[in-house]
Amino acid sequence: MRLKLRKCEILGLSICALAGFHSCDAEAKNTGKPNVILILTDDQGFGDLGFYGNPIIRTPVLDRLAGESVRFNEFIVSPVSAPTRSALMTGRYSLRTGVRDTYKGGAIMASSEITIAEILKEAGYKTGMIGKWHLGDNYPFRPEDQGFDYTLRHLSGGIGQPGDWPNALKGDSSYFNPTLWQNGKMIKSHGYCTDVFTDAAINFVEKNKKTAFFLYLAFNAPHVPLQVPKEYYEMYKGIDPSKGFENDSRPFTEMNNSTKESARKVYAMVSNIDDNVGRLLNKLMQLNLDQNTLVIFMSDNGPEQNRYLAGMRGKKSFVYEGGVRVPCFWRYPSMFQGNRDINATASNSDILPTLAEICGGRIPTDRIMDGTSLLPLLMKKANDLPDRSLCRYWTRGYPKKFRNVSIRRGEYKLVGNCAATDGIEQFELFNMIQDPFELNNTVKNNAEKALNLKTEMENWLDEMMGSPDIINSPRAILGTRLEIPSFLNLNDAIYIKEKDSENDQVYWKVSFSEQGSYDIIVHFRQNIDSGCQVQLKIGLVEHTYNFEHTHSDFLKLENIEIPVGEADLFPKVFLKESDKSKYLMPFYLEVKKRI
Repeated sequence: MRLKLRKCEILGLSICALAGFHSCDAEAKNTGKPNVILILTDDQGFGDLGFYGNPIIRTPVLDRLAGESVRFNEFIVSPVSAPTRSALMTGRYSLRTGVRDTYKGGAIMASSEITIAEILKEAGYKTGMIGKWHLGDNYPFRPEDQGFDYTLRHLSGGIGQPGDWPNALKGDSSYFNPTLWQNGKMIKSHGYCTDVFTDAAINFVEKNKKTAFFLYLAFNAPHVPLQVPKEYYEMYKGIDPSKGFENDSRPFTEMNNSTKESARKVYAMVSNIDDNVGRLLNKLMQLNLDQNTLVIFMSDNGPEQNRYLAGMRGKKSFVYEGGVRVPCFWRYPSMFQGNRDINATASNSDILPTLAEICGGRIPTDRIMDGTSLLPLLMKKANDLPDRSLCRYWTRGYPKKFRNVSIRRGEYKLVGNCAATDGIEQFELFNMIQDPFELNNTVKNNAEKALNLKTEMENWLDEMMGSPDIINSPRAILGTRLEIPSFLNLNDAIYIKEKDSENDQVYWKVSFSEQGSYDIIVHFRQNIDSGCQVQLKIGLVEHTYNFEHTHSDFLKLENIEIPVGEADLFPKVFLKESDKSKYLMPFYLEVKKRI
């Protein structure tokens, strides 16, 4: 069992004292260390801003922020949420960190990773994480276990998703008054989710105004479900989101009535974000912190629905530019000259080394770091980054050759949407300088270039698929006093289809830190009004429980003796009047060690 002994707080040591780090001190500034606010939105596409040519959406604050910032016009992330977030937090490809997907156990970042928060905390920063984490909801994967002093978040990949069990039963109102987790404790919030998170961000800034702070503000909007306060929806009600682009010569994706209505709601949610970013920026001004605060604004991937995308091809989940290129603004008035564009291809993995260099943090040298510092570009000391390749992929489950994968090197980008045995003619090769909208596949005319990139892509996939935390998925640690009780949700569960079973079954990969007697409560979405049987398998040991009459939405399995060590926790629940092919899906598990 691998415990979190790498965390210096547990050992009472300073990270400075550990071998394997080097210093990245930035240029000395009279103003001292900068504050850092990293704002990340969810599924906001490149075209979901007025600044990039959308005449319909109303984003005056973000447009002004863009105008005052250094803008990365080719900032590349992952096609989906959790992989983007793990690379952002660690400076490493997501597959190195154990993150391969967005749910079904694939969105858990290994506890051995060292995050931006840990690096900056050691450098003297107060650290806060607010909003969407999506990198594991149990110890030792929570943000409070990964270097954040203050946390306020929802569970799973989004408010109201099945894994976010406190809010999942609220349906169309899950974004209003959501139940959240503050420093590991459940609380009831009041208001619309983006407003709630911004209130917390403002409070964090006020509380830490006299010290250097790092705030990671990760809004869950405008991700589905598309819920928004009425006054914001009224701003777009009756507007046709496909009109107004007649003078824009760039490609435009067709929209139907459904995607038009989705666009109205998304634009309303983004306008709400815009107002809330304005509130936060105003607070910085009121506290005289705006000149010495680095504000970064970006999104985690492209849009989920078809709408204006500044001409780019594809959307969320695809490795085409529409899925992976996002707005990225850096405003730091006391150090960076604003209102300028950088066209070098940058990556979410570059954020950690850049912040470490700016803030005087120490980057680990005992592991491969995939990102590079952007500071030379930001300081106008370089016009481009060192020659490198950037790979992107995403498939549901585990990576596959060559399913939805790309590699970008220089002006060329190779895209694979084919089988492992397919020849190079089944790939797509784009010259991104001559063809930024990926319209012309040149693979037939540039077979040698394509083959070289394919070889590099395959080597990268082999390396990533062999990552230790992909081969052995990270396990939640149960029984520790740092999480009492542990709630295991569906986002972090493994889904399987067993022979002769009509539906998916789930289990959780866990490790018990202490031997002892445990209570395990199996929760369901609805009451069970008849008898049932629970077959609970913990590792190789199976326990069977019969319940004659339940009339409850949970079943309590008490006083189970469990040894120390790794185990797969597999509850099977069957209604007695049905056959064993019908399985009742748990909603979440509650695990508590008896004292």
